[in-house]
Amino acid sequence: MHKTLRRLPSLDFLRGFEASGRLKSFTRAADELHLTQSALSRQVAAIEEALGVALFERKPRALAFTPEGEAFHREITTHLQAIARAAESVGNARRSAGLTVTTTVSFASLWLIPRLARFRAKQPDAEVYVSADDRTVDLARGEVDVAIRYVGQDSKIPAGALAMFGERMLPVVAPSVANDPRTPLKQPGDLAKHVLLHLDDPDGRTPWLDWAAWLTANGAPGLRPAGSLRFTLYDQVIQAAVGGQGVALGRLPLIAEFLRDGRLVAPFPKRYDSERGYVALVAPHATAREDVIAFVRWLDEESADMRAAIK
Repeated sequence: MHKTLRRLPSLDFLRGFEASGRLKSFTRAADELHLTQSALSRQVAAIEEALGVALFERKPRALAFTPEGEAFHREITTHLQAIARAAESVGNARRSAGLTVTTTVSFASLWLIPRLARFRAKQPDAEVYVSADDRTVDLARGEVDVAIRYVGQDSKIPAGALAMFGERMLPVVAPSVANDPRTPLKQPGDLAKHVLLHLDDPDGRTPWLDWAAWLTANGAPGLRPAGSLRFTLYDQVIQAAVGGQGVALGRLPLIAEFLRDGRLVAPFPKRYDSERGYVALVAPHATAREDVIAFVRWLDEESADMRAAIK
């Protein structure tokens, strides 16, 4: 390998630097890239150490480029865009033309993929490529046709977006655990005798998905469970619940099929609405495509019963 290439910083680090400079904030850049603020700050510091220059002036409320940082950011942005175009070109050559959908890993595995056979039954000639990634994809770049996003009430949703459904939180558990007479689940306080399954969130970025929010909303703040298990992805939480390893905080609509077929049950009538939900956005280049129109129409049909359940 050429010695110059050996000195190159990690591509992920460069992406972090680009986002930090573009947004003038480690915090906002970390949110965009689904990293912790401290991890992103360390990445930029590693680049600065490797280059031997400071790229940012750290101010109390914002970041500002040093002259070297501004020049480096301009060059890096140009080359990252070139890499993205090259990757898109290769990907397009590898895949035949089809419908590309991006969404979060958990939504893809728990909600979208189990239902895709029904779309294929309606559109047998349609080719669908699911890109599961927790990072937000820029639809203007032309890499995807439809994005299904998890948003809050204060999010700015573009005109024409499909509002799919909201989100409801409720404890769920395998039937074998729910029916164990030694550890009944009649009221929220009974959770003290059970293992609670958590989505790991060390930085507190998703408090509405935490057990503390549900327990507080349902009259059991400060409850101490018999044990806890933590997982990095939500679909892992649900698989652990199906396996009888504890009680999960279920998210409708993601767990709708698990409740419908009996793999999970909801022991309590009480619940908690997270004030977040899912929307589908169509990329500007794909609005007139027949397969995209058919897919969004199918999403709306599949979402109808979920909207009724979460009202």
